[in-house]
Amino acid sequence: MAAKNNALNKPVNVSPELEAVVGKGPLTRAEVTSKVWDHIKANKLQDEKDKRQINPDAKLGAVIGKDQISMFKMTAAVSKHLS
Repeated sequence: MAAKNNALNKPVNVSPELEAVVGKGPLTRAEVTSKVWDHIKANKLQDEKDKRQINPDAKLGAVIGKDQISMFKMTAAVSKHLS
C-alpha cells in the first residue's frame, strides 16, 4: 500500500486561476491533475493530430499560457499554481 503522506496525497492550495479550472481547494496534486484532465477532455482541448499537445481555452490558458503546450510541460506549468 502506498504511503499516505507522499506528495501526491498532500492537500495543496490552488491559485484563483487554477481554481477556475479545478474548483475550490485545497486538493491533492492527484485530484488537481485529474480535474485538469477532466477539463481538457470535456472541452476537447487535445490536438486532433497529436493528442500529446494541449490547446488551452481561456480558463486553462490563464494557468498554463495561451500557446499550445505538451502534456509533459503542462504538469510543470500547473504546479506553479499550487502552494
